[in-house]
Amino acid sequence: MSLRELRNIIKAGSVPGLILLYGQESFFIEEGLQAILNATVLPENRDFNLTRFHGRDFKAVEVVDQARTYPVFSARRLVIIKHIHEASADQLDGLLSYIEDPVPETVLLMTAEKIDARRKIYQVLKKNGAVYEFKKIYDNQLPSFVRDLAKSNNVTFTGGGLKLFCKRVGTNLVEVQGELEKLVGYLGERDLADEIDVAAIVSDTRVESVFDLTDALGQGDCSTALHLLDRLLAEGQAPLMVLAMMTRHFRQMWKLSELMAKKTPQNDLPKLVGVSPFFLKGLMQQAGRFNSQHYRHVFNLFLMTDLALKSSGSEPKMHMEKLALEIAALGKM
Repeated sequence: MSLRELRNIIKAGSVPGLILLYGQESFFIEEGLQAILNATVLPENRDFNLTRFHGRDFKAVEVVDQARTYPVFSARRLVIIKHIHEASADQLDGLLSYIEDPVPETVLLMTAEKIDARRKIYQVLKKNGAVYEFKKIYDNQLPSFVRDLAKSNNVTFTGGGLKLFCKRVGTNLVEVQGELEKLVGYLGERDLADEIDVAAIVSDTRVESVFDLTDALGQGDCSTALHLLDRLLAEGQAPLMVLAMMTRHFRQMWKLSELMAKKTPQNDLPKLVGVSPFFLKGLMQQAGRFNSQHYRHVFNLFLMTDLALKSSGSEPKMHMEKLALEIAALGKM
């Protein structure tokens, strides 16, 4: 389910009486919740027709009582339970009778990060209502998302501006929205954002540093790689997370190298590798520095470093620096 699809359902006047929004992307869930709220209860009627609960501390009897109360000066009332994944089994079981026999005049809206689809309440909810999952977007989906979000704020990016914005902010969409709001304020009456604008206002986040680190390794820039690695670890970034990002980057490079060797059309490469077209040229240059033997050796290094980091008494910085030195030197061999 995409946010656009949910908004189309709401726009068509088809808001179900039972709704669960769940998944890893909290931005889409919050946007969906707000869209349902705006479509269900007018602001002037919310004192009487809107009740909010939280998953870890709601009492089922109170939720059911609110859900079975008829709306006042409104066609429907809205009852919201956020983070229902934090609820106990007893709390969920207490809602089951209402889920099996909901009131048409009420919209019971729940949100969750994850669910256990084996539980009866979710099976009944799916049967009697609507369950929408929102997954995190991939890196190659980020540019189009940022472009659309910017357009809704009457801002257009240059190609370089969009590339730098995506690189600096990453796929945390809450951060994307916050940084875009800062950028819009900075632009004032201007409606075009270029690289200079993005560099001036968008935060230099850890996400950028991780991507710069993986790029430096792919380019064989040992000095920059060690500098960025030291900075990331000093800022408290988890070594295993940094290792995972390195592994992901070199997996993409290896796959791209194999596809290039097969003369795969360049237009097909971004989708097959899972990268944005904006980053393809740089990744192709890095991929060409390594051969199949290099890649096999790199992944062996990743495995040994992972085991070393998970062993007791290990020195994370030493292992990560050793890894960076060996990888950066490989492409020159």
